Amino acid sequence: MFNQFRNKFPITDEKWYEYISYFNRIEVSTKTVLIDEGEVSKKLFIIEKGCVRVWFNNNGKDLTSQFFFENQSVASIESFIKKFPSPVVVETIEPSVLWWIHKNDLDKIIEEIKEIPQLRDKLIDMLFQRTFDYMKHFFSFIKDSPTQRYLNLIEEKPQIVQRVPQHYIASYLGVSTVHLSRIKSQLLQKK
Repeated sequence: MFNQFRNKFPITDEKWYEYISYFNRIEVSTKTVLIDEGEVSKKLFIIEKGCVRVWFNNNGKDLTSQFFFENQSVASIESFIKKFPSPVVVETIEPSVLWWIHKNDLDKIIEEIKEIPQLRDKLIDMLFQRTFDYMKHFFSFIKDSPTQRYLNLIEEKPQIVQRVPQHYIASYLGVSTVHLSRIKSQLLQKK
């Protein structure tokens, strides 16, 4: 899993092997809760295989905020960094192979690599990309119709449309599954 990333990090082989030794591999089934709402997140996951969604409960209705796939990291970032109870649930939606690292171990790595500008910049870019994705999704709810949000999803993130069950896509778009079916029917009729 980690070999594909090796040439992206300008550190010695010794340090590389030390850092990857902190990760633990697990295989989990569909609907495995990795982090529960209200739990303080102490693990960050990297997905080798599978799909993970992040969602929260809004008055008994679950709303999906993000999906993650192979080679992406996922956690309840707010909880992981600030050590407060997670506002979200992190759950697999496919059988998955994951690598996890405990916060204490990741903190050790970050402390060491923050003196290496190239590595520090990669970490900052990763965090800003996630924030950018949140903001883009949020603004889409304000300015775009559900149909436009679905069209954006098809264009920008086709992997979600191909791999994620329809009820989770509907939740992500902020519509019911019936409304999503109508949107899809209307788009088919226009073709």
